Amino acid sequence: MQILNGKETAEIIRKELAIQVKERKDAGRKIPHLAAILVGNDGGSVTYVNNKLKSCEEIGFESTLIRYDDSITEETLLKKIQSLNEDKSIDGFIVQLPLPAHIDEMKVTLTIDPKKDVDGFHPINVGNMMLNLPGFVPATPAGIVELMRRYNIETSGKNCVVVGRSNIVGTPLSLLLGKNTDPGNCTVTLAHSKSENIKEICLNADILVAAVGIPGFITADMVKEGAVVIDVGTTRIEDPSRERGWRLAGDVDFKEVAPKTSAITPVPGGVGPMTIASLMINTLKAMELKGK
Repeated sequence: MQILNGKETAEIIRKELAIQVKERKDAGRKIPHLAAILVGNDGGSVTYVNNKLKSCEEIGFESTLIRYDDSITEETLLKKIQSLNEDKSIDGFIVQLPLPAHIDEMKVTLTIDPKKDVDGFHPINVGNMMLNLPGFVPATPAGIVELMRRYNIETSGKNCVVVGRSNIVGTPLSLLLGKNTDPGNCTVTLAHSKSENIKEICLNADILVAAVGIPGFITADMVKEGAVVIDVGTTRIEDPSRERGWRLAGDVDFKEVAPKTSAITPVPGGVGPMTIASLMINTLKAMELKGK
């Protein structure tokens, strides 16, 4: 059983990007600039944004954090997004999700300039991904595919089951793995909460991706011997034994499932760091697509 170490792989990617940024700087060219909008004080969101900004610092990107209270009006947020669209110094930006209930997340996504949408959530980028046109692939699916590529996970002709059909992970990942690419060329099943016989579906998977947000949802009796298991779940659960009072739990019962697998991602340290690495790749790409 092999651990697919996203933390180590993301560190390698950051070092690769840092070399490219240094070359740009030495040549007197523009350095990528990522901005992040954070609304409210959700602990998970604060941690994720801080990790993204830390990655920018390590690579040599410029970064800007824009914070608002969760009482911000939708109109004010949309105006700020529009100003970032027009700011030529900003190459890409993200609006950290989730947002407060009174703000329409789709309206926010649609307001972002697709050319600066380094999260890859805008429908134009999703459509470009489907048609193999230039654009930004959603960061988490892109990170998963890159992790599989760097660990030489064989995907061609394999049965892949993706559990979870969100627009930012499950659905785009199912499309990526079904493409005529490497990694890719899988026979993909997209399972979800309405899928009947989900255990039997999962048992057919050579590659099983869990992205449902339910801790421990994938149990050992749902995984066949030798499968590759990718755990996207990152749910905070209470843990009095930890100084901070909580720990991150994945969608896979790691302790019971891991011995059956040929390769598996841990939580934390698996998909999460690869998501941030993909965001960094997209930010550099956003600048390059503008010819800077």
